[in-house]
Amino acid sequence: MLKFADIAGVISDMDGVLWRGDEMLPGTPDLFAMLREREIPFVLATNNSAKTPAQYIDKLAGMGIHAIVESQIITSGTATVAYLQAQLGPGARVHVLGGDGLRHIIDEGGFLLVNEDADAVVVGIDTHLTYDKLKRATLLIRDGAEFIGTNPDVTFPAPEGLVPGAGSIIAAVQTATDRQPIIIGKPHRPMFKAALDLLGTSPETTVMLGDRLGTDIAGAQNAGLKSILLFTGVNTWQELPHSAVQPDLAYEDLPSLLKVWGDS
Repeated sequence: MLKFADIAGVISDMDGVLWRGDEMLPGTPDLFAMLREREIPFVLATNNSAKTPAQYIDKLAGMGIHAIVESQIITSGTATVAYLQAQLGPGARVHVLGGDGLRHIIDEGGFLLVNEDADAVVVGIDTHLTYDKLKRATLLIRDGAEFIGTNPDVTFPAPEGLVPGAGSIIAAVQTATDRQPIIIGKPHRPMFKAALDLLGTSPETTVMLGDRLGTDIAGAQNAGLKSILLFTGVNTWQELPHSAVQPDLAYEDLPSLLKVWGDS
């Protein structure tokens, strides 16, 4: 049973929890205000690899959310860099099928961005996807490069609805190569471990705020965390009774959650 009084740290998703696309969701400023007032440390952890932590800080600042530093933001891109550093080491040749943010993070991580003779191919969200990009990644993987996917999210919430995510692009490459990718982001443990290390809290006293049962909530449970599902992103009230994965608590949106939390 999750008790609000026992929460010592918060890991929050961003897409579908704090915003949809460039539209801030109701309750976002109030969430940060309450966490700071109660001196509860927090980390923002997203499977979206399209932006760097600095770009997410700029996005938050544009919504009036300030005083957040890069170390409080974990993306599947930053977690992928950590994996590459551990497995391949600096200077490895990496081809990226993904956005500029992912390429920048991998470049800053000490790797050589290449279009041929790659040691690894990293696939993430690419909003300018083309057949030629899919073809190049496919040929490099078939030639022996390691196949790494930033995250398994087949969709992500945009203002107009659910749109294709990195998982959809990874699936296309997987089909074309007959290779299983190594997936880095939620629900896998590396992102949750990194977040707990930053917070300095135990899993039992840390809660994950998310909008997706299969990644946010399942990943939190696998890592021993408590979880709260919000219905402002991917999953809905109607889907919850039919899911094998169940959050500790579920609310319609942040204002509904904060009303109960604030009264506790």
